[in-house]
Amino acid sequence: MLTASQTQQAIKIMGQKFPDATTSLVADTPFHFLLAVILSAQTTDKAVNRLTPKLFARYPTPESLATATESEVIPLIKTIGLYRNKAKHLIGCAQGLVNKFASQVPQTRSELMQLAGVGQKTANVVLAECFNIPALAVDTHVSRVARRLAMVSPQAKVAEIEKTLKQKLPAESWIAAHHRMIYWGRYQCMARKPLCESCPLLSLCAFGKKQV
Repeated sequence: MLTASQTQQAIKIMGQKFPDATTSLVADTPFHFLLAVILSAQTTDKAVNRLTPKLFARYPTPESLATATESEVIPLIKTIGLYRNKAKHLIGCAQGLVNKFASQVPQTRSELMQLAGVGQKTANVVLAECFNIPALAVDTHVSRVARRLAMVSPQAKVAEIEKTLKQKLPAESWIAAHHRMIYWGRYQCMARKPLCESCPLLSLCAFGKKQV
C-alpha cells in the first residue's frame, strides 16, 4: 500500500496533468448546486447539466420547489435515470430546507444529511464546492483510482476509502485531491482500457505494471 508521502506525490502528479480539475456541475446558487448533486447520482454530470436550466428556472428557491408535486417535477428530469425517486428527493430536500433550515443550505455534514436524497458523498461535495470546507467525497472514480494505486486496501468500502485518504492527505488538499482523482478516473485510469502504458504514475502502480 502507498505511504502517505507516496499518496501525496501521486495527487501532485495528477494535478500536473489536470491542473484545472474542478466540478463540472453548473449551478448558480448553493440550493441549485445541491439539487444538481442529488440528480447526478448514477448518471453523468453532462446529462444533469442539460436539464437543470429549465429545472432551476422553474424552481428558483426552496419555497417554490417545496410546494411542487412529483408530477410537475418528473417531466423536467425524465431524461436521467431514477427520475421518479429523484423527483421525490428534490421535493423532500426543498421541504427540509424550508422547515428545518430557514431555506438556507446548511454548512455541516450532519445537517445536510438530514435532507432527503443527501448521503455522505453528496454532503461532502456540497461542503467543498459551495463553502470551500475541507471534505473528500468518494465516488466511483475516486474509489477505483484509490484501489488501483493501492492508496487503500483492495477491498476497501467507501467509508474506509474516505477515512484512509483523509489520514494520508493534508486537509487543505482534500478538495483538490477529489477533483484530480475524478479526472484521473475519467481520462487516464478508466474502468475499461486504462492508459497504463502512458501513465505518469506507472512506477507507483502495481495494477498498471501488470497491464503493460
